[in-house]
Amino acid sequence: MERVLIWWYDRQGWTVVGPVPEPRKFVVIAAPHTSNWDFVYFIGATRKLGAHLSFMGKKQLFRWPFEKAMKELGGIPVDRSASKNYVQQMADEFRSRSEFMLTIAPEGTRGKVGQWRTGFYHIAMEAGVPLVFGVMDYKRKFVGLSEVFHPTGDYEADMIKIRAYYSQFTPKHPQLGNPGTTGKS
Repeated sequence: MERVLIWWYDRQGWTVVGPVPEPRKFVVIAAPHTSNWDFVYFIGATRKLGAHLSFMGKKQLFRWPFEKAMKELGGIPVDRSASKNYVQQMADEFRSRSEFMLTIAPEGTRGKVGQWRTGFYHIAMEAGVPLVFGVMDYKRKFVGLSEVFHPTGDYEADMIKIRAYYSQFTPKHPQLGNPGTTGKS
């Protein structure tokens, strides 16, 4: 599956930006997220950079016949129907691994949202790891990893900087893109 994604990525004429920050323990902000193609291009780019990123996905995606492929791509199944503390679970994952690069799309969907979910920020704070800006620009056709950002604990002030950074990129569907605001976890 991974080879197919890289092959497809290569055929589309995208440029990879990087490198992968060291140490390889951080939360990647995947934004804006307006298309299923975002995942395909982002996985292709990060594999070309030599990074095996992880992501959370609803447990329904991890059933036969997709379970093996989802886990090979870095998927971590989560049960969204139960009351779980995902922030603590992911912070524990960071503590238990020598390398863990968790990718989160703060919009939580590919559709237009009024505000970003805040879990990506709280996971980074709880785990004591930086945020890395995952970048994707459909207009200029580049994708990969960019700036390292160390959250200060002042969510509002940090989000002003994060929003400003992401405002320079063009999503596949600009009418759906949202550079983030305060919001729920």
